[in-house]
Amino acid sequence: MVTILYKWFFITTTVFSLSSGTVHPIFVSVTEMELNAKEKTLELSCKLFTDDFEKTLRLNYHTQVDLINPKDRAAMDKLVNDYIQKHLKITADGRLLNLKYLGYELIEEGVYAYFESPNIEKLNNVSVFNNLLYEYSKEQMGLVHITVNGNRKSTKLNYPVDKATIQF
Repeated sequence: MVTILYKWFFITTTVFSLSSGTVHPIFVSVTEMELNAKEKTLELSCKLFTDDFEKTLRLNYHTQVDLINPKDRAAMDKLVNDYIQKHLKITADGRLLNLKYLGYELIEEGVYAYFESPNIEKLNNVSVFNNLLYEYSKEQMGLVHITVNGNRKSTKLNYPVDKATIQF
């Protein structure tokens, strides 16, 4: 999992560094997946701009949202998990994966939410449904990176497109 975190940090630092203050010129989410063959798990993280994500959560759940300094961390975890589970679905070799929420953290101007799916020994065909933050901006795009046995493949979803399939 640490390897994924380092990769994500370097990949997204470039994207997030384009922002100045709370206004940024692009609307992007980055979903990174890596098959951990030793642990037989698919490790996944989603990176979203904090300000966009908080506004989207407020819009969807009609409640106060503060991911940076939460008064109730459990409530924020519940919102983050619920929203991402509704807007990101991964199907591996025809089987919809159960994504176990591990938590979120803030890095610079982004929220990084972590998930894993157990009992994955190999991946041949991965289908992704991703419409994270599509209701927030029509300019939203979703970058998806999948690494299996050192082989990395990527795709980009531009609003309104929300589905992609990657084969290994």
